[in-house]
Amino acid sequence: MKIHKEGFRTLLIALFVLILFNTIAFVFFCDCKVIFLISILISFFLFSVVLQFFRKPNRVSEFHENGVLSPADGKVVVIEKTIESEYFNDERIKISVFMSLWNVHINFYPISGIIKYVNYHKGKYLLAVNPKSSEENERTTIVVENKDKKEVLFRQIAGTVARRIVYYASKDENVKQAQECGFIKFGSRVDIFLPIGSEVKVNIGDKVKGTKTILAEI
Repeated sequence: MKIHKEGFRTLLIALFVLILFNTIAFVFFCDCKVIFLISILISFFLFSVVLQFFRKPNRVSEFHENGVLSPADGKVVVIEKTIESEYFNDERIKISVFMSLWNVHINFYPISGIIKYVNYHKGKYLLAVNPKSSEENERTTIVVENKDKKEVLFRQIAGTVARRIVYYASKDENVKQAQECGFIKFGSRVDIFLPIGSEVKVNIGDKVKGTKTILAEI
């Protein structure tokens, strides 16, 4: 299992805190092996949870010219027509993918093309399943235009636990479908806005994989 680069600092901090915790436990409970053993087991479990969160799976993705791939692992929680008011200012099809703590949290470009728009917003930390989180939470909005001049907007949204959004996008950059575009730490959500008329390929409740699952055809 590979570890994503965004996890190295967090893992080092977690390791330091757990070593400190167990050192204190040993000093105060050196005569009680059971308590010390419990602290070690708890520390091992907690570190394993953090470790798996930053895992980086090896995935080979096929190129889908008209397909929009899921930019994240998770579960589809919203499919609806809505007004996108930050960039398009018109009606779009929105698909929302919720990422739990147990999902891979790397984000990927859903289509190939040129980045037309990048904007980071500071904001609140509402629950990621809250509809208002799309407009009120900390978030990053990215728009990619494909060779047919069709644009797809996707938005990284922080949740209650997630407190850091990482994005690699730069305006006017050429990007490839399934290429890494960022990372959201500790649970969150990604919204994808598609042109009206797109053929949605998933249903609410479906589990999806970044770079693997086709969300729609545009």
